[in-house]
Amino acid sequence: MTPPRPSGPSPQKRHFRVWRGDATGGDLEDFQVEVNEGEVVLDVIHRMQATQAPDLACRWNCKAGKCGSCSMEINGLPRLACMTRMSTFAEGETVTLTPLRTFPVIRDLVTDVSFNYQKALETPAFAPPADLRPGEYRMQQVDVERSQEFRKCIECFLCQNTCHVVRDHEENKRAFSGPRLFIRAAELDMHPLDTRTDRKEYAQSAQGLGYCNITKCCTEVCPEHIRITDNAIIPMKERVVDRRYDPLVFLGRRIFRRDQLDERPPTPQIAPAGARAASPAVPLTTTLDEQGKLPLTEFTFDRPGAPSPYGEDVQFPLPNEGIAYHHPGEERPAIDRAED
Repeated sequence: MTPPRPSGPSPQKRHFRVWRGDATGGDLEDFQVEVNEGEVVLDVIHRMQATQAPDLACRWNCKAGKCGSCSMEINGLPRLACMTRMSTFAEGETVTLTPLRTFPVIRDLVTDVSFNYQKALETPAFAPPADLRPGEYRMQQVDVERSQEFRKCIECFLCQNTCHVVRDHEENKRAFSGPRLFIRAAELDMHPLDTRTDRKEYAQSAQGLGYCNITKCCTEVCPEHIRITDNAIIPMKERVVDRRYDPLVFLGRRIFRRDQLDERPPTPQIAPAGARAASPAVPLTTTLDEQGKLPLTEFTFDRPGAPSPYGEDVQFPLPNEGIAYHHPGEERPAIDRAED
């Protein structure tokens, strides 16, 4: 005798709109798909592939919210498809699936996120003390906990996608690394065994830290609930400002420079923004006059803003060629993607 089927909610037909296309263009396509209780969006995508659209391209791997592969925009919000339950949508609500808009489309819901990996390659790696070998590192637990939060990143790049600096301005990708790499810089800067002392300067000069205006949109979409803005970006900004504008440091440098008036080194060249930092960026120094005073260069300097009087400014906020501000009525310049 056939056992009775367990009682429960019957499957429902739900309306989906999925972007179909490639780098040359595309459009939204409508689907009516059966949805069962407890399913997530990725389950529905798999059902679409199995029953209606076998050629639908979608990147995924773990289906557990730990690989970051299934990043997409669901009803306009950057999310992981495997972590977005269908129960979060109202009954009868149309669910729209589109690729990440900050990155070039490969096909359908799959985008080319190689920009993030290129920026990661440009970030200087961890530099351990020369007198210690692997296995001899010792850290206090408080130091471990300080940077452990940033290690939770699964590189879904939702924070990169939602950041308006590159989402709205493609041309900023040359000079801006984005929230994902800012937390990497903060993690290494807070690491007690990292011997590089130029993490803050590099974040400002080559990663574009000055572009970020801390709107916290990256924090809002992080599936790992990393407090990107509060615990990484803002502390890095504070450390940059502290090195440049602390009044005691300023006074000390002024006194030091008075003692070294007879030894005026030539002004070094500025490392270009976006260049790979095999060595620390060369600081910008300002020449003093015979009375030990700083020259008035605000009106004669070749860039907006005079050189910092504290001797460690590279360029603030970023070089002219990296700045992208456009009035809404102006036509934005075309940028060769191959240079990004």
